[in-house]
Amino acid sequence: MYDEIGREFQERTKNKRGALGGRPLDWNNKPPTYKTYPQAKSFQLPRPLPNVVPFDDVIRARRSVRSFSDDPITLEELSYLLWCCTGIREVRGEHAFRTSPSAGALYPIETYVVINSVQGLSPGLYHYNVREHKLEILKQGDLGEEVAHAALEQDMCAFAPVAFIWSAVFPRSIWKYGQRAYRYIYLDAGHIGAQLSLAAVSMGLGTCQIAATFDDEINAFLGVDGVQEGVVYMSVVGRPSP
Repeated sequence: MYDEIGREFQERTKNKRGALGGRPLDWNNKPPTYKTYPQAKSFQLPRPLPNVVPFDDVIRARRSVRSFSDDPITLEELSYLLWCCTGIREVRGEHAFRTSPSAGALYPIETYVVINSVQGLSPGLYHYNVREHKLEILKQGDLGEEVAHAALEQDMCAFAPVAFIWSAVFPRSIWKYGQRAYRYIYLDAGHIGAQLSLAAVSMGLGTCQIAATFDDEINAFLGVDGVQEGVVYMSVVGRPSP
């Protein structure tokens, strides 16, 4: 039954004792860990600055914020938010570990930002180049209304200074975990969204996480096919209204 797809997914992707199977990994065909847009103009972000706030204060202050002031956020704040979400925190040999956890350290989630009001950045759609801590410019112009339209008409996407859009490059995880990878991908996206919300609170900002989208429309907005790469999560960020 069509209305039981979720239940079937849960059942068919279960790990069962004595039936784990397993297969050798094809290292020659491992999908690339990083996505970049080499033809796009890029903008180097400032180095993320330390931000020390008592963790208990951050946890108690976290809540969903849907109404924002007209004040833009700074480039330094955006840099810190991106790093906290999924930036590189440590490099050991050939392995770069990020600020949020990922199943198998495969990091299937890509981060895009729609800039509505950030000091020093023109409005538009940008991709976060994790390895170089850069923003790659994909499309310029006022795009907030278009994003809101694709996110079930949620106006906060048009009025918040920044809308984060997270896509998953599905083959990165499927390469190792098969169909169970989809469970891990959604968990990875949730970890990143939580990191963003706590980082924002630590700077006096607010967020609201978004899962309600018209999938084909938001994928088309990014220029991804929804099969090899598709949007799984969103968030808006800004200064809460008084």
